[in-house]
Amino acid sequence: MGLLDDKVVLVNGGSQGVGAAVARAAVREGATVAVTGRRPEPGEALVAELSADGGTARYVRADLADAEQARAAVAEVVAAYGRIDCLVNSAGLTSRGTLLDTTPDLFDAHIAVNLKGPFFAMQAAVADMLARRAPGTIVNVITSSAHGGQPFLAPYVAAKAGLIGLTRNAAHAHRWDRIRINGLNIGWTATEGEDATQRTFHGAGDDWREQAAARLPMGRLGRPDEIADFVVFLLSERSGVVTGSVIDWDQNVLGGLD
Repeated sequence: MGLLDDKVVLVNGGSQGVGAAVARAAVREGATVAVTGRRPEPGEALVAELSADGGTARYVRADLADAEQARAAVAEVVAAYGRIDCLVNSAGLTSRGTLLDTTPDLFDAHIAVNLKGPFFAMQAAVADMLARRAPGTIVNVITSSAHGGQPFLAPYVAAKAGLIGLTRNAAHAHRWDRIRINGLNIGWTATEGEDATQRTFHGAGDDWREQAAARLPMGRLGRPDEIADFVVFLLSERSGVVTGSVIDWDQNVLGGLD
């Protein structure tokens, strides 16, 4: 028996990085999976990969910055499979900005992708669960930077800190509905998106991963597949009654001082 046998799982931002790893892990554990993304090529390639491995998967083109598209993605999954059992919000915008140089447009973009999109995707998913009087699980992939972060992450931190509050608020509101909602504050992770971010905003070269690893306690960055296994656990019944938890998935300890 897989941890997610017979579950319908929607992974927002699931066409690459952590989201794609979650989709792979969910299919491996028996789920039917839908992934959203703005670009069809990686989304369709992932679905082809999952299908070739015997899984059931579909790609839903959606820009999570648009609340209507976030809700429509959930509606498409419900229309295709009759329900949604699990939702993962892993889409994220990581473009840089400080308190002094962030423009209103950049701020709005972060709020749209990192907070508004998850809000309205959760709204639609919870509405389906309530309509069926069925339990469900949601995991929001957040960031350890939401505790404060670097100065150049001001709008990102503002939006992701809001997602922490939303996770706990929604979990409290729907605990009696047996809808469990949790979050992961992930640390520095080796993804395609992080590679692009490091090269675009920090002038990183081909060896940036090795340089980063040398500065980390465990001597390496986190891996998407490790995070994916943790997300699947939280989505599954093996995580028991846990709800409203925002877990620091990181190798640095909040509040620890040398």
